[in-house]
Amino acid sequence: MNYFELKISINPDMEDIMSDIFFSNFDCEGVILAEEAYKDLEMTSTTRGTLKVFLTSFPQNLNEILHTERELLKERGFSDKDLGSWEIELDEKENQDWSKKWKEKWDITHVTDRIAVVPSWLNYTPKENEITITLDPGCAFGTGTHQTTQLCMKALEKYMPQGASVADIGTGSGILAICAIKLGASSAYGCDNDPTVIDVCKENAEKNHVVCTFELNTADKLTQKYDFVCANILHNVLAEIMGDLKNIMKPNAKMVLSGILDEKKDIVYEAIKREHLKVIETLHQDQWIAIVVQN
Repeated sequence: MNYFELKISINPDMEDIMSDIFFSNFDCEGVILAEEAYKDLEMTSTTRGTLKVFLTSFPQNLNEILHTERELLKERGFSDKDLGSWEIELDEKENQDWSKKWKEKWDITHVTDRIAVVPSWLNYTPKENEITITLDPGCAFGTGTHQTTQLCMKALEKYMPQGASVADIGTGSGILAICAIKLGASSAYGCDNDPTVIDVCKENAEKNHVVCTFELNTADKLTQKYDFVCANILHNVLAEIMGDLKNIMKPNAKMVLSGILDEKKDIVYEAIKREHLKVIETLHQDQWIAIVVQN
């Protein structure tokens, strides 16, 4: 049985979002974010900006679905420049062990000196005092390779108190809840409005031998309050739900807000000011920022 290889031109900053679109809408078995070539330890070429997608069946209604997803993202505040062109090449390939080829492109991600994200098929011996999070990259939004996820993990490491209760709003793969437990949280709750990711979150928690609670839910429906809140969501959604996020923070609790392109940060800062939250630190990584606040 043959498979289909799709290449789509995107803004490299949108890699995780685009990957999630393909996993959610098509028979997608894997993605390659970039293929790089090196000579004498220097990179000589890269395909960054072209997402390669492996599909097990012909993508029905491809153009229609992508048009709908693009319009939804534009409604959420992304410009055509933010998204990239989305020009597509689609080729049918003879069957081969393409899953092995895909896995060869992934390696261990050292987020900080203390946090490493390890693909499940790789063996890795952690350094002293290093925590490892085992995931299948690409299974859901938030694989630990994207800047927005890494910024949240850095904020957790720096600002989360030991024994804290943690909420992860828009949990995706559950990686931040899992990370919180491994960093010493007493409990971690993750919710998402996408029903397809909840089972993935639970599987990832089991794979990492931690106990987390994952539910199909949104911040406005929560009644419990937490010591630390993670919200790695699109900038305009953060602005819309800032009041709901504040409501689930205990007195003097901290929260990390991520998923914010630098050029969109003012929208989030205005919402922070509106809700009378105090900015503790703004973290930067490439074109992305995360804002740590306290109530």
